[in-house]
Amino acid sequence: MQSNSKGFTLIELMIVVAIVGILAAIAIPVYQDYVARSQVTRAYTELAAYKSAVEEHLSRGRNVVSNTDLGYVPSNVTVAASGDIANFLLDGSGSLGVTIGGNVSPVVSGAHISISRSAGGAWNCDIDESGAGAWKDFYMPAGCF
Repeated sequence: MQSNSKGFTLIELMIVVAIVGILAAIAIPVYQDYVARSQVTRAYTELAAYKSAVEEHLSRGRNVVSNTDLGYVPSNVTVAASGDIANFLLDGSGSLGVTIGGNVSPVVSGAHISISRSAGGAWNCDIDESGAGAWKDFYMPAGCF
């Protein structure tokens, strides 16, 4: 009598399940880090888009720039820290700033992104991560410090 069994044994199935579990345990935290980084980059990109509107207002001699003047619309990843996102002095120096919030990962929620302009017109980015849950340097977008 010849036995021709086709299929997997229980031990083979248990090994496959264990391998999938190990891969998932490694992949999920890495994926969550990439999601948090993309949210920070998106918030920075949305804020940086207002630099040209600020430059236009400053070139016309207007240093008081409201959210309406900029066309600022809060997204699901940014929140205006308090009042207007723009704060500029008579010499043209100042900053644009938002807080990361809304529908974002808790590890980056609460971080404050600020893009500062010197009187000479040079822009610099800074992120205050002290309000964030568990900030990692990996989340920092290129050009910020």
